[in-house]
Amino acid sequence: MFNRILVANRGEIAVRIMRACRELSIPTVAVYSDPDADAPFVRYAHESIPLGGAKLSETYLNIRKVVDAAVKAAADAIHPGYGLLSENPAFPEACKEAGIVFIGPPPAAMRAMGGKAPARELVRSLGVPVTPGSEGIVPRLEDGLPIAERIGYPVLVKATAGGGGIGMKIARDPEELKAAFDATRRMAVASFGDGRLLLEKYLDDPRHVEIQVAADGHGRTVHLFERECSVQRRFQKLIEETPSMALTEELREEMGRAAVRIAEAAGYRNLGTVEFMVSRGHFYFMEMNTRLQVEHPVTEVTTGLDLVHTQIRIAAGEEHLPEQASITRRGHGIECRINAEDPAKNFMPNPGTITRWDEPGGPHVRLDSGVAAGSVVSFHYDPLLAKLIVWGGDRPLAIRRMQRALAEFKVEGVKTTIPFHRAALAHPAFVSGNYNTEIAASVKLA
Repeated sequence: MFNRILVANRGEIAVRIMRACRELSIPTVAVYSDPDADAPFVRYAHESIPLGGAKLSETYLNIRKVVDAAVKAAADAIHPGYGLLSENPAFPEACKEAGIVFIGPPPAAMRAMGGKAPARELVRSLGVPVTPGSEGIVPRLEDGLPIAERIGYPVLVKATAGGGGIGMKIARDPEELKAAFDATRRMAVASFGDGRLLLEKYLDDPRHVEIQVAADGHGRTVHLFERECSVQRRFQKLIEETPSMALTEELREEMGRAAVRIAEAAGYRNLGTVEFMVSRGHFYFMEMNTRLQVEHPVTEVTTGLDLVHTQIRIAAGEEHLPEQASITRRGHGIECRINAEDPAKNFMPNPGTITRWDEPGGPHVRLDSGVAAGSVVSFHYDPLLAKLIVWGGDRPLAIRRMQRALAEFKVEGVKTTIPFHRAALAHPAFVSGNYNTEIAASVKLA
């Protein structure tokens, strides 16, 4: 096991990882930017090292600074969390050069699955269904127009790099494709430094369902069931649940087997998530996230497995994963992402100082947070404040429990997405389980 782990992240996920490390009796090191100097995750760590500056490029995205901090603290492992450097293969390579273990997949697997175009080619070679689209990179709009005509509008213009819903736009005709192509390329260059694009068919009645996979260093790869992520805005997930109401048992098993095959073909190790679109009883590979997911707690509350413990043990070389047949789940889990955004004003980010933070409680209610009363929400970073997770013996109970917890959750000083979540969970389509990725647009605030 490791002697000391540096957490190369911030906010709620940094606290989540540090808590897991404490349970494993591993001291932790935080790195922080100037605006985060007084953040809860900095205080929670056993040791903290300033990165100097505020911009992401000079702090949390600066590989050299982060690795140097780990060397200075004598950390023998780094956990990247999600976002930031977690899917940059140059980061684990820099860790290896410094003699530090990266708690995540090998760089080769990250490269194989991190780029959407090569990932599609690999998956297609396995015989797993892939969303109809371009065979590879679409260098120019002139190349994309005949592809869009062939697969049929609407189409999705996607950046090959990055994730988290950034760098994707829907086009419903050639004029929209021109605007979407230019806008997506600009966004991709600004966000990822990579303007390469591809096209995919935008499916009818689409549902976004992902499969959690895990692979150890001893030849075992398993899946940990699915998560439904269809409640989203601008491709950003807002509510996640498991099990998915979109899947039959046969489809669930088929998708799980496909996800395992993909991970094995990529030479994957550690945790990852294979994302699919489901439409009219068929599934299509979309992409793979080579990291821990924001929504991992709903898998934890239904399977009883601690995914961060699992990550650390796999990285330490322990033979930890159970056999597929022994992995079970029970009940229903739901997660709401609580962001500092104003849903009444088109989800505009709402930085400021939190003046009140009253957390919900009670049986089977979990809150993963990275702030408290007095915390300053900076415009420099992602607006995610916390994740509210509940478990229920069945889906109706889980929905009622989440509504009760949201009603108890009192935040002042910044606007949050709590009113949206309360309205979304009461939406007839969500309550019925018969919803798709368009549901967020139809949610009306009280």
